[in-house]
This record gives sequence, C-alpha cells and structure tokens, in this order.
Amino acid sequence: MFLWLLVLPGAVWVVLRVGGWDRGPLVQLFAFTPYVAAWSVVPLAVALATRRWLAAAVAAVTLALFGVTVLPRALADGDRGPQTGVKMHVMTSNMLFGGADAAQIVQLVRDNDVAVLALQEFTPTAQTRLAEAGLGQLLPYSSLGPEYGAGGSGLYSRFPITNPGIRVNGGFFHQAYGTIQPTGAGPLTLESAHPLAPFSVDVVDRWRADLEAEPRADPKGPPRILLGDFNATLDHQPLRELIDSGYRDAADATGNGLIGTWGPYDGGAIPPVTIDHVLVDNRLGVVAADIHDIRGSDHRSIIAEVVLPKA
Repeated sequence: MFLWLLVLPGAVWVVLRVGGWDRGPLVQLFAFTPYVAAWSVVPLAVALATRRWLAAAVAAVTLALFGVTVLPRALADGDRGPQTGVKMHVMTSNMLFGGADAAQIVQLVRDNDVAVLALQEFTPTAQTRLAEAGLGQLLPYSSLGPEYGAGGSGLYSRFPITNPGIRVNGGFFHQAYGTIQPTGAGPLTLESAHPLAPFSVDVVDRWRADLEAEPRADPKGPPRILLGDFNATLDHQPLRELIDSGYRDAADATGNGLIGTWGPYDGGAIPPVTIDHVLVDNRLGVVAADIHDIRGSDHRSIIAEVVLPKA
C-alpha cells in the first residue's frame, strides 16, 4: 500500500498534464511539474528494489511520460529556425512594481548589445531611473505605458518604432507593442506580454482568457516576437496552444527551458518556476537564450539572440 502511495500521485499528475487538464487549483500546481518529474524516479527505484513489478511498470510509464514532456526543455532543439540572416538581441525583464535595479538593466542592455527591451511592472519611477541610467542613449525609441503598481509596460528599441501602442488585457495589465525595421531586415512586430497571474482559483478563467487573447503568429503578416512575463509555464495548455500557433520558445529551443525565472530571487521561499518567455515567430531563428538575475526583482531577465531574414 505504501508503495502505491508513492507511485499513484505522479501517475495521476502526468496523465492530467498530458491531457492538458489544468483547471482550478491545478493551474498553480502544474507550474511545479518539473519537480514532480524529477521526484518520479524515486517510486520507480523503490518498486524495482522491492520487485513489485506492476507498480514498477506504472512508475516506469509515468517517468517516461514525464521525460517526453519535460526533458526536451533541457536539450537544445535541432530545429531552431534559420541561423543566417540579421542577428539581434532582445531582452525582457519584470521590474517588480518598478523596484528592479535600473542601472543593472541598462548595463545588461549595454553589455549584451540588446536592440529591444521589453519591461513589465514598469512604473513612472522606473522610467525615470532608467533614463537617469542612460537607457535613452542606447535605445532612443519607445512605446511606453508606465503605471504605478504591477500594470505598467514598456518597450524600448534601438530602431524607430512604427504603429506603437498600449493594449490593456482582461487582467488590466498593459502590454506595450510596436513594429521596428532593423537594418538589413524586414518589419518585425514586438509586444511586451503580461497576462494576469493565476493567483487564486477565482481568477483562473481570466488568466486563461488573457493567454488566449495574446497575439497569435500570423504567417501573412510581419514576423512577431512576444516576450515578457506570461505567468505560465510550458506545462500549461493555454501557453502551449499559443506557441503552437507559430512560435518557438527561445529558452526551450536552446536547452535552457528548465531554468527558473520567477521564485526566490527577492528572498521568497517559492521554488523557481519558468514563467518568463521569449516567443519567436517560426520564420525567425534562435541562436541563444540566457537568463540573468536582476537585483530588486523576483524575476530573472531573458536575453535572446534571434535571427531575422534579410530584407
């Protein structure tokens, strides 16, 4: 009986995960699927050691399903899109109510030759501090929607921004967007994504609606990059459906998809989970995706090197 108490929770979990049945309180729990996947080795080892073959078979299938759904994020994808063309670095960072270290963000932009910076939880105070740190000299063009609290959004660019705007999603978070044309490449649309967080069961439907409202890839329009705090991991069905519309996750494609981006980075006790993403149109390539700690924020930033087709 004790062995089955070890085996069955993981088996049920992976069945629900594969079926995409993230509903109610399961939405929050599914963010921790990689930890359950790692733990699922234990029931299999115990079952094999005690020669409980039926339990071992169930545990082995459970581990295999977890391996198929989780392990690829730690392996570089063979299909990362075109690798020749115009290369460009993009960066996303959640500023935690505007309190993140602005000077460090600007230094990361400078050191990594970042051409586009997307910010969430972007406040008027953060805007001032970024300007004082010299962001305007590096990225002089912008589409900005600063707000006090967690709702603000910003998009800074090295290149002129056409059709700039601010979209307010159902969770009342702002999403800055705009179109740029990097030197030697065609038009590219970018948006700083920030769907509502599923912080309670009561808002799960609004969380799902926000993810479903994120712009889908449009093969008939300019390529698009969505980057930001999606408040969802690759174990959440709505995010997977968004990616399946024609994106690739930069960290997942480069083998860094299991590196946590939100959790204990401001001193909290929550195990790290990966809810920040750079989603790149399948017509573009991904060379690298690196994760960086940011002082004063509970999120890490992502800097991705992407490849754009030549004009």
